[in-house]
Amino acid sequence: MKKIITLLAVIGMFAFQGCTGPEGPPGPPGYDGKDGLIAEVFELKNISFVNDPMDVPDKGYFIYQKLVPKILDADQILIYRLSDLIDSNTPVWQSIPRTLFLPQGELDYDFDFSKEDFTIYAGGTYNLGLTPDLINNQTFRIVIIPGYFSKAIDKNNYQAVVKALNIDENQVQKIDF
Repeated sequence: MKKIITLLAVIGMFAFQGCTGPEGPPGPPGYDGKDGLIAEVFELKNISFVNDPMDVPDKGYFIYQKLVPKILDADQILIYRLSDLIDSNTPVWQSIPRTLFLPQGELDYDFDFSKEDFTIYAGGTYNLGLTPDLINNQTFRIVIIPGYFSKAIDKNNYQAVVKALNIDENQVQKIDF
């Protein structure tokens, strides 16, 4: 009986060896970032808001940009505005949304995004044309965060975000307008 079981086992091994087929197609490429994390930062320099296309001053101003390439559905975007320079090497990044309280009234910066594009808005309780320095020649940093990034960070702090994402300043793509 032991010889029959052994014989059947040997025949079974040969039978299963013959069940191989051609190799399937290769899978999609993996992530090349640290710990599988891909984040991106780009800078829009010297960009100006445009008035609402219907030319209604109280509708506010906006900056619209397409994302190339598109981001994943689960990804997030954070946007920061260059609000000051301490010196030439020390910018001050202010997170958006943000409300500025000015002598003329309130100015609000806000944004929305999809996987294909984003829009930054500027609106206020006064005619924003009275403060062109706050709507013309602005600089913004856009940070794309993968949806699976779960580290607890202060997203209002630009320096904390890029540190958590292991992004060096020389990796920031600068787009001049």
